[in-house]
Amino acid sequence: MNRFALFTLILAGALTAQENQLTPAEKSDGWKLLFNGNDMSGWDDPRQKNPAGDAWTLEDGCLKAHANPKITEDLFTQDTFGDFELVFDWRISTGGNSGVKYRIQDHVFLRSGHIGRFEDLVNLSLRDRRTDRPAKGQDYVIGFEYQILDNARNSDARAGLSHTAGALYDMVPPERDATRPVSEFNHSRIVLKGNHIEQWLNNVKVVDADLGAQEVKDHIAKRWSANSPVYNLLAGQPKHACPISLQNHGDEVWFRNIKIRAIP
Repeated sequence: MNRFALFTLILAGALTAQENQLTPAEKSDGWKLLFNGNDMSGWDDPRQKNPAGDAWTLEDGCLKAHANPKITEDLFTQDTFGDFELVFDWRISTGGNSGVKYRIQDHVFLRSGHIGRFEDLVNLSLRDRRTDRPAKGQDYVIGFEYQILDNARNSDARAGLSHTAGALYDMVPPERDATRPVSEFNHSRIVLKGNHIEQWLNNVKVVDADLGAQEVKDHIAKRWSANSPVYNLLAGQPKHACPISLQNHGDEVWFRNIKIRAIP
């Protein structure tokens, strides 16, 4: 092995070793590591449930969402958080769709055999809950979402800018497209204090909004209708201390360097 190859190997190892760790400064500032790079400690691991979930696994120091799992479900933190600052790195697959959900109010397994609007199915499933964990199906999460998307190749981007990467999904569009190429990791940041939300993408603040603003409530009502269970949960936000979830939307996506600190 020549010197250049040896140097490259050492450098790659050093960079890998720095992933999923807290620096001394971060520890001093109150940051908590949500993923250690080795296992799902601190997460509600669907692989340990009955029947076992197949939506998530570990790969190359990342939490990875599987494409087309039998049970489509998010990966939830075991701890709950009120006001916080969250940072994470993510890489989406070609044409992929995912997200990070926060201020989560509920989640529910969807009823099967329903024909019609997806939103009507969610409302029906909330009103008439399944009591079992199905071997196949979807667990839908009701909360606010930091959108993750391949803007160029996923059709959801054509629904409007509020569906593109960095958006407060379906409510507030990003100020601009700050994404990196699909093959690269992006760095994101969410700052939530009360109802004030900032969403950052690759060191660019792309969303600055109020979750309780009338504009946001109007967007919620437009999708869910003002008398639906989902509208009441999102507009009212009865829960403020909530888990955070990584979304499985049926596509591959990788997450690493997930860190959080509470905001007093």
